[in-house]
Amino acid sequence: MSRVALVTGGTRGIGAEISRQLKAAGRAVVANYAGNGAAAAAFTAATGIKTIKFDAGSFDACKAAVDQIHGEFGKIEILVNNAGITRDSTMSRLTRDMWDSVIDTNLGSCFNLSKLVWEDMRAAKFGRIVNIGSINGQAGQYGQVNYAAAKSGIHGFTKALAQEGARFGITVNAIAPGYVDTEMVRAVPPDVLEKIIARIPMGRLGHAEDIARGVVFLTAEEGDFITGSTLSINGGQHMY
Repeated sequence: MSRVALVTGGTRGIGAEISRQLKAAGRAVVANYAGNGAAAAAFTAATGIKTIKFDAGSFDACKAAVDQIHGEFGKIEILVNNAGITRDSTMSRLTRDMWDSVIDTNLGSCFNLSKLVWEDMRAAKFGRIVNIGSINGQAGQYGQVNYAAAKSGIHGFTKALAQEGARFGITVNAIAPGYVDTEMVRAVPPDVLEKIIARIPMGRLGHAEDIARGVVFLTAEEGDFITGSTLSINGGQHMY
């Protein structure tokens, strides 16, 4: 029987490719989305992957969704915490709402869903959790105090939770993508994007497939001796 995998933010960009590659690896995948119903419907039509709408930053919404997934598919054995948003601003203009929304969605979602699947994973003596961090959580980025704080928090969260899960057969790892060729990055002005690529030793942006392959690797049955690690997939831009 296929292991059940939940991917938050799993219908677009990096998350969509993670969902597709996990399905190709034989997982029963459920992809979460927050608001773009048209994109989610198109994703399901193209892939056959079940989608479910809920706010990953809300514990109550996450609980209702996990209960629904349990009823339809069974217990969640693989969790990919990929949901993320940006509300970029310098500190002078950053508001508390901008801070809270990014922390709740990007970091709070990791707590919400890990908490909700944790006891089932412990009981099963098996679990795979992969949290998607960022190069900007490792190196910082101008105008992204909230985003960098959330992503940096993911890396610490990963290392601490990994220590709790190890004796129960639960691995907890993170991936820190660099600049990936997604809608958000393609929206960057061409002259700025050129400067970003110039700082990448590999000489190109990453692809969603690069990140998804890392997730498949870390969630494999054979990945049971890898935990508490951060896999940096950034073309050599930041070696941490």
